[in-house]
Amino acid sequence: MTSARFLRIEEPPRAAGPDRSFALWQLGFRPFYLLASAFASLSIGLWALQFAGLLPHAYLQGPLWHAHEMLFGFALAVIVGFLFTAGRNWTNRPTPTGALLAALAALWLAARILVLTPFALLAAAASAAFPLAAAVALAVPFVAARNRRNYFFIGLLGLMAVADALFHAAHLAPASRVVLPGWLGLQLGLDVVLFIMTVMAGRVVPMFTNNGVPGAAARRHAGLERAVLASTLALLALDLLPLPPAAAPVVAALLAACAALHLARWLLWQPWTTRRTPIVWVLHLAYFWIVVHLALRAAATMGWSTPSAATHALTVGAIGGLIIGMITRTALGHTGRPLRAGRREIACYVLVALAALVRTFVPLVAPGLTMPAVTASAALWSLAFGLYAVTYWPVLTRPRLDGRPG
Repeated sequence: MTSARFLRIEEPPRAAGPDRSFALWQLGFRPFYLLASAFASLSIGLWALQFAGLLPHAYLQGPLWHAHEMLFGFALAVIVGFLFTAGRNWTNRPTPTGALLAALAALWLAARILVLTPFALLAAAASAAFPLAAAVALAVPFVAARNRRNYFFIGLLGLMAVADALFHAAHLAPASRVVLPGWLGLQLGLDVVLFIMTVMAGRVVPMFTNNGVPGAAARRHAGLERAVLASTLALLALDLLPLPPAAAPVVAALLAACAALHLARWLLWQPWTTRRTPIVWVLHLAYFWIVVHLALRAAATMGWSTPSAATHALTVGAIGGLIIGMITRTALGHTGRPLRAGRREIACYVLVALAALVRTFVPLVAPGLTMPAVTASAALWSLAFGLYAVTYWPVLTRPRLDGRPG
């Protein structure tokens, strides 16, 4: 009897489809870009609820809440997400992922919720703890890799924790009996963020320009770089001093000099060559707002302009502009996508730029239109970051297209 030989029949292999697994906790930029953009969009609604009296027991309210949350909530979240992502490249060592990254995101979210409750001490503790925890998490790979060139970022995050603590100490002064000027924490925080933007823009904008624009000749000058950083740090130090009104001309002169140095630096980057490359020109446009901020602040110091115009040139124009430019570019690059701005990205860039123009200059030119300008700017800002959050939800929550980790 012959034995039967059986054939093993298999189905042909199916082509692998896109990976749909949840990737939000794979690298720092993912949760913090998503949280920050959603918060930037929704916060306008929260502010409206406060004005309507529907959040009467919030620890922080009105302009105080707005200023604190845009700086220590929105901007700081993006900075931390960027540093966790860049830090892995700088050190070739892991930065927070998985459960640790989720815990840090939860701490940030808890602080955002607690400031809308009456639990002032818990809110203050959670808010100041976030940048401190981020500094410690960043220090681990930096120290392990002996990446001394970037140690100062650890110190800057620690300084943000100090600035936040000073803000809360001043706000809680009647209860704590600590006498501190209310502006100190906010001004220190703004100065630290300005310095971080100055450092990072100097590193990446010329490189992105030369890589993204054929024939561009963006360059850096070592002496000018040192002068820009030194003058920006000098402003930070000056803002910590209780200067008398008689010092206004000196402060204005330093601000004007700092503005001139930033302008000279920007011109070396050849911004006019980027006009057909939106993913690059958005960074140049945002950096120019630093020059505008410093010039307006010099004018305000002399009583020729309003401090609000200078502040919003920095916060909406420079911070908002650099953030929308960087969170689109780095999200695309770190998920294996082409570094190209589509219609939605360009819409985000234009909306943020319009928000800055309206908020900064309309109240200066037509003070009677201040409230309509604030409303219009808020709507433009909210639409820009809401569009980003919706568009980039699948980008930030799904694995890289090229299958690499991150």
